[in-house]
Amino acid sequence: MLRQSSRSRAVLSGAAVLALAASLAACGSSGGGKGGGAAANATPAGSSSAGSPSAAGTSPATTGSATPTAAGKVLMPTGPAAALNKVRDTSAGPIMMTKVTGAKSGVTGQVWVWLPPEYNDPKFAKTGFPVLTLFAGGQSNGYNTWTDNQLPIQEENERLVKEGKSHPFIMVMPVQNFNGDEKNALDCSDIPGQPKMGTWMAEDIPDFVRANFRTVKGRDGWGVMGASTGGFCSAKLALQYPQVYKAAVPIDGYFIPDSGLWKGHDAERAANNPDVLVAQGKAEVSMLVTAGGANPYETKVVKNWVAKAAAPVKIEYYEQPGGKHLTSDFKKMIPDTLVWLTAHLAPPESD
Repeated sequence: MLRQSSRSRAVLSGAAVLALAASLAACGSSGGGKGGGAAANATPAGSSSAGSPSAAGTSPATTGSATPTAAGKVLMPTGPAAALNKVRDTSAGPIMMTKVTGAKSGVTGQVWVWLPPEYNDPKFAKTGFPVLTLFAGGQSNGYNTWTDNQLPIQEENERLVKEGKSHPFIMVMPVQNFNGDEKNALDCSDIPGQPKMGTWMAEDIPDFVRANFRTVKGRDGWGVMGASTGGFCSAKLALQYPQVYKAAVPIDGYFIPDSGLWKGHDAERAANNPDVLVAQGKAEVSMLVTAGGANPYETKVVKNWVAKAAAPVKIEYYEQPGGKHLTSDFKKMIPDTLVWLTAHLAPPESD
């Protein structure tokens, strides 16, 4: 496991332009299958791929269920509208923040949201957009590194949209923990006796998004991505909730729950273990899984996990040449991961 490095505050960015057909991505940072059916489209686990890789307020939002206003591809928001505060400007538009109280989990936590400029364009007033949920490295206690200018994914998304290489994504960035105790993290899971973070992340947060924003109906427009600890979370939640997420990008992640809070709860821990889930053959999801080539231990961990994948899981493996477990290297992969997600998720839709 990448105990210390995996919990460091890591982030992403893209290196070179990746051909859409290649569908591969890379990873990095600047801070310090089971048989033939496992993954038909996967690069063999032992090899690496060559190539380039509008509202303001302060009150918490309470999630609910959203339903389409009419039959079709677009899910219109049903409310109640969340109170969103602007916390940062980017050249591609503001990042907003609110607190979401989950009706299913009972958890209240911070969530950041970025809407692509196209979302507020009158031409797209009846268009639903795909959603990308981003999980941070480190504890993510009161922060999410995808909102940081070290990982300019919002600006990169808009640049690639203008170049015709990426969908404009609604980006949702939740916290993952409520204290800085790395040894007792919540592991993006419903650990007995602890806040139900797995339910909050994979059920309440999507309910919040659907209640507030125009989205693509069904799971085809929903992806999840994260680096380091966020890689663990994105892999785990995609495998547990394939009815929510169609595609996932775990960047330089690890795959075994390691929180001390699991003590005495072995069965529940196994049910939340990506190392077990990937081999069960229950989740029809596509994944791009990356490792840094400069870290032999990390590449071994990731390759061993990829080799366990059982169909219908489909995994593509990318090894970033010379990549280290650093935010600066993660940053280099942003463009390629967005291109890959665009190839695997539905575009904006209108009825």
